[in-house]
Amino acid sequence: MNNWLPLNPKLQKLRAKLLNDPYYRLQSGEEIQMAAKLGIRIDANLATVDDWLRLPGLSIHQARSLVELCRSGVKFYCIEDVAAALSMPAQRLAALNPLLTFSYYEDDSLVNNTQLINPNTATIEKLAQIPFIDLPLAQAVVQNRLAAGPFRNLIDFQQRLDLSGDAIAQLMYYLRF
Repeated sequence: MNNWLPLNPKLQKLRAKLLNDPYYRLQSGEEIQMAAKLGIRIDANLATVDDWLRLPGLSIHQARSLVELCRSGVKFYCIEDVAAALSMPAQRLAALNPLLTFSYYEDDSLVNNTQLINPNTATIEKLAQIPFIDLPLAQAVVQNRLAAGPFRNLIDFQQRLDLSGDAIAQLMYYLRF
């Protein structure tokens, strides 16, 4: 047992929640401090919507906005950057600082260093640059999109283009809807 953790049953229960439930939404500054002491960190530049939602005071809309900004190439270097992206005062987010890290990544250093392509807006030429999409498939994507409207998600994309599960398993790492 850690020295900093009192023998308070309430705090022990909270500690168990933090360690065992990766989706537990923190409720207070005390919980933020405890999570930080347990080594829980969220990299602002790699955080998922679920990661952002663990933090108190952030809505699903704000979490999605932050993730989308990162996907589009925005880098967060400090808590002030996150606050500016959310159009809120940095003081309101200051309590989150113990949990947030701001790591810097060169585009080539990420495991999945490909820029995700939205098949609802990409040109034939852009689609043809994706591994596993040849020119005829790229043309079919654009023709289908023009005839039937935008693709809702990966499953809709697969069904409308009659692609195999193996093909989708390869393509899902390159597409964003």
